[in-house]
Amino acid sequence: MTESSQPVRGSAAELGDLPPGTVGVRYDRGSLVVEGLAPDDALKDVPGLVWDERVGGFRCLALRYADLVRRLVRERRPYRDAARAYGELATRPDAAANLPEEPYPFQREALAAWQKTRRGVVELPTGAGKTRLAVLALLDVRRDTLILVPTLDLVAQWADVLRRDTGLPVGTIGGGSFDIAPVTVSTYASAHRHGERFGHRFGFAVFDECHHLPGEAYAHCAEALIAPFRLGLSATPERADRRHELLDELIGPLVYRKAIPELSGVYLADYDVRTLYVDLSPRERLDYEAQRGIYRRFVSDLGISLSGPRGWQRFVGAAARTPEGRRALDAYRAQRHLAFAAEAKFARLAELLQRHRNDQVLVFTNDNRTAYEVSRRFLLPLITHQTQMAERAEILRRFRDGHWPFLVTSKVLNEGVDVPRASVAVILSGNASVREHVQRLGRILRKGGDKRAVLYEVLTRATTEQFVSDRRRQHDAYHPAGTDEC
Repeated sequence: MTESSQPVRGSAAELGDLPPGTVGVRYDRGSLVVEGLAPDDALKDVPGLVWDERVGGFRCLALRYADLVRRLVRERRPYRDAARAYGELATRPDAAANLPEEPYPFQREALAAWQKTRRGVVELPTGAGKTRLAVLALLDVRRDTLILVPTLDLVAQWADVLRRDTGLPVGTIGGGSFDIAPVTVSTYASAHRHGERFGHRFGFAVFDECHHLPGEAYAHCAEALIAPFRLGLSATPERADRRHELLDELIGPLVYRKAIPELSGVYLADYDVRTLYVDLSPRERLDYEAQRGIYRRFVSDLGISLSGPRGWQRFVGAAARTPEGRRALDAYRAQRHLAFAAEAKFARLAELLQRHRNDQVLVFTNDNRTAYEVSRRFLLPLITHQTQMAERAEILRRFRDGHWPFLVTSKVLNEGVDVPRASVAVILSGNASVREHVQRLGRILRKGGDKRAVLYEVLTRATTEQFVSDRRRQHDAYHPAGTDEC
C-alpha cells in the first residue's frame, strides 16, 4: 500500500521518518532515491537501480518510476511515494466527444493500439493529425501532461490547439518563457536544460518529432521524467545512427504505423513526385571537375572512403591538420555548391514559378547561401534560422493566408510548420537524409478539397547530387507510383 495516493500537485515532498519496513521513494534532480532498504535487498534487481553510498539508499533514473512502483505493489510492500507531484486533469467527461473534428478511423486505431500499455511510438505521415491523436490520449489518461517539441514554432502551435481542444490552462517553456501549468509545452532544448526541476510534475509525456529524442543530449529529457504514460510521435522515427532503437526504453515500442501511400487520396492529398534534370554549363563543368579532383586526390592519398563508417569525420579531421587538407575541404564544398546551385537550376525554377503562379509554392534549398540567392533573384520572402521570430511569424501568416504565394527556406521549415494551403514544393537542393525528403513532401500533403500536390526535385546531371537523391528516396512514399522523371 502507499501513503501518498493523493499527491500535492507540484510539491517537492520529503519522505520524513519512515516506519519500519516501509520503502520511501523521492525525486532528486532527474533521479529517484529509494530509502528504507538494505544494500542486498531483493529490490536491487529492478533495472537501473544501484546503491548510492552518499544517501544510504538506492538510486535510479526517474524513467524507472513506473517499473519501481509496479514492483512494490506486486510484492505488497508498504511504501511512501514522495516522488510523484502530478495530479489529475480537470477535463470534462465529454471532452473527447466534443472535439472540433471527428477523429479519423486510423487515429482511433492508433489510440487503441497505444492504450494497450499507454506507452509507445506512433508513426504517422506529416499532415495525418498526430496532434489530434495526442489530444485524444491526453483526454484518456487525464494526468498532468508535458509535451516536448523541437522548435518554438511548435510550442506556439501545440499551445493553441491544446487550449482550444481541452479548455485547460497551458504553460510554455522556451524562448524566454518558463510557465509550468497542468498542461505544459516545452522545447527539447529547454527540457534538457531545466527538466530536472520539473520531471516529477507530469504523469503523461508526449514526445513530438520523437526522432530527436535519442540524440546524446536530448535522451536525458526522457530519463529525467517520472511520467508512467508516454507517447512518441514521428513521421520518420528511424535514424541513420540506429539510436532510434533507444526509443523502446525512453518511450516504448512502435505500436502503430501508417505510411503516406496508405493515406493519400483519402486523408492526405494525392500527389506526384517529378524529378527534373539540368546540366552544368561548360564553365561550371570545368570548375566542378577541377574542385572534385582536388578533394578526391586528398582522400585517396589518405585511404579515406567517404561512404565508409566515420569516413566524413576522418576527412574533416585530416583536413584540419594541413594547408592541403583545408584546401581539399574548400574544394569539396565548392564542387558541392556548383552541383546544388547550378545556374540552370535558377532558370528551371523560374519556369516552375511561372507554371504554378496561381498555387502556393515552397522552395527548399540545402543551405542559406542558396536560399538567399533565390530570394534575391526572384524577390521572394525567405525564412532561415537567422530570421527573427516576429518576422518569421508574419511571413508564415502572409503565406498561409495567400497574400504571398511563394516562400523560400533552407532547412528550418522541414518539420513542425503547418501550411495547409501549400500544394507545390520545389527541392532545389537537399542532403541525403530520407527523413528530410519525407518531411519536405509532408509539408504539401494536408488535405484540402480536390487538391493534388506535386513535389519537384531539381537535380544536376553527372554530379554527386544524383547519388544523394538516390539515397534520400529510399522510402515507400517514392516507390514507384506517382513519380516520374524528365
